Amino acid sequence: MTRVDFYLLPAGESLLSYACRLTEKAYRQGHTVFLVTDTDDEAAQLDDMLWTFRQGSFVPHRAVTGHTAAGPCPVAVGREPPVGFDDVMINLGSAVPEAFRRFRRVIELVGPDDAARALKREHFRHYRSEGLNPAMVDLEAEACPSRRVGYH
Repeated sequence: MTRVDFYLLPAGESLLSYACRLTEKAYRQGHTVFLVTDTDDEAAQLDDMLWTFRQGSFVPHRAVTGHTAAGPCPVAVGREPPVGFDDVMINLGSAVPEAFRRFRRVIELVGPDDAARALKREHFRHYRSEGLNPAMVDLEAEACPSRRVGYH
């Protein structure tokens, strides 16, 4: 069964920056990760950030389009999950991807603004309607000076 977690980001936390750090942590733990974006431009921006978000960081990844295979890369970014990805999906998109059930884990990142939270509430209700019990992780409450990345 798919595990779904909603990470509530604290005020001032960049959604894309946090997504990069979370992806790096999951990759270092041996997971394959697919990051969902709404547009190819957003995918390209995230693709660039994964190379530059932190000095000395290395997250092997590639941007994908359509349902093409992502090859041997452990991290992919795009609008539709490629064939072969079924471990971790980080949803930065405005909709719940139809392929979410094939993933063992789905992480919804929730920005601090009201519009982002309202959208993600809809996602929460959708997962519930699919028979899942999403969990909430309030990173504001767990925040410490180092801004620990909450991949459990």
